[in-house]
Amino acid sequence: MSEHSQEGQIIAPWDQHNHALAAQVHPADWKNPEPASRYNLVVIGAGTAGLVSAAGAAGLGAKVALVERHMLGGDCLNVGCVPSKALIRAARAAAAVRDADGFGVQVPEGVRVDFGRVMERMRRLRASIAPNDSVQRFSALGVDVFLGPGRFLDDTTVAVGDDRLRFKKAVIATGARAAAPPIEGLDQVPYLTNETLFSLTERPRRLAVIGAGPIGCEMAQAFARFGSEVLLVETAHGILPREDSDAAAHVLASIHKDGVRLLCCGKALKLSKAGDDQVRLSVESHGRTYDEVVDQLLVAVGRAPNVEGLDLAAAGVAYDKKGVQVNDYLQTSRPNIYAAGDICSPYQFTHAADFMARIVIRNALFFGRAKASALTIPWCTYTEPEIAHVGLYEKKAREQGIEVDTFTRELGEVDRSILEGSTDGLVRVHVRKGSDKIVGATIVAANAGDLIAEVTLAMTHGLGLKQIAATIHPYPTQAEALRQVADAYNRTRLTPFARSLFSRLMAWRR
Repeated sequence: MSEHSQEGQIIAPWDQHNHALAAQVHPADWKNPEPASRYNLVVIGAGTAGLVSAAGAAGLGAKVALVERHMLGGDCLNVGCVPSKALIRAARAAAAVRDADGFGVQVPEGVRVDFGRVMERMRRLRASIAPNDSVQRFSALGVDVFLGPGRFLDDTTVAVGDDRLRFKKAVIATGARAAAPPIEGLDQVPYLTNETLFSLTERPRRLAVIGAGPIGCEMAQAFARFGSEVLLVETAHGILPREDSDAAAHVLASIHKDGVRLLCCGKALKLSKAGDDQVRLSVESHGRTYDEVVDQLLVAVGRAPNVEGLDLAAAGVAYDKKGVQVNDYLQTSRPNIYAAGDICSPYQFTHAADFMARIVIRNALFFGRAKASALTIPWCTYTEPEIAHVGLYEKKAREQGIEVDTFTRELGEVDRSILEGSTDGLVRVHVRKGSDKIVGATIVAANAGDLIAEVTLAMTHGLGLKQIAATIHPYPTQAEALRQVADAYNRTRLTPFARSLFSRLMAWRR
């Protein structure tokens, strides 16, 4: 059996690892419990926001029901962060072998990627992580887990099949899904999204990726490193259009090195069927028309909120094409119903959903007044090098009337980066003009996602560049680049007048 259907969601291939995954996050023999007379909290959706809401509330003594129509773990575990990072790690290993000669290490046979084993490893590791999000774990935490589609009957009741779950408070955490963008011919051809990409068992010889955002760039680079011929199509100029342009340029140089062909400023994109289940792609890029036939097409643009089937109108919950509408306390138009995660947030990251869920617990169950706008949310694109950001970009700061001073350290000036052979990157920090107060930062480095945490910590707790400069960082590390940026700020405090005074003092003391 090559695939298995789970509540309308296809799991493929149906091997021992995916069997183990399904047994954890949507066991076929699960029987929904008898509903309690009333719940403190009913959670609809068991992605990150829903799981954190349910576990946190149950741990604090609340009676909680968790409703999931597909698989617990949501996108992150099943078709997002977890499988993609497993592929990216394998691709990095392939690149390390390819580039080994530059370090004096010879690999006589070169790079040979067994794509089937790469994907099998991903499925095995995903299944090994699944117990953290499993039905069994949450049931053991005291959460009543209901598998099946949930819908509102009114603003105090959710129906799951014949069961009625009455609640004092509820949270909508149904997330978002890949959506088809308006591309001519897309509805006539087979294509992959993040929801089907990880079911591949054979490496495509030629792969086209539409969209040079985070998912598109990550997967384009990974498959190029696996040996696919990759075409990356983007309507804007360059890649990662929302990121700092200098930072994105470092990533672009890297994926070019890996063999990715970028067709940016793309216009008149058209798709049609070709022979043997292939796809023909036609696009104009920088005044030239390209006509390419590919084996697989990955569409990495477009997201839609999962509001269908919830019957939000019955509960009086307002929503639009972007998702459920919430205030700063994450309340919907019905004050006793909250929302968290991708269903309502412009920041569609696992860690953002996690902390939004924590706000819901405080506000819904403990009369809290925590605000989503108070969160300092970093993000990272896991290309090589990674590109991570927190806070405001320089352009956005100026649009908000915030004048900034910018300090940049290129990794080519950092000893550890030189020794690692990873000099393509930078650390850039923006501070309020005339102060050390950090308003934003961008890091491009092999481990930028880890490095951005120090800046996020500083911003969250009101620490400035002076405190970072005064913090000892181990030598040699790439994290030293942060301290060096802070040292650069300190040097601006030594004005010509202050230098003159110090020179006179030193002369007097000789």
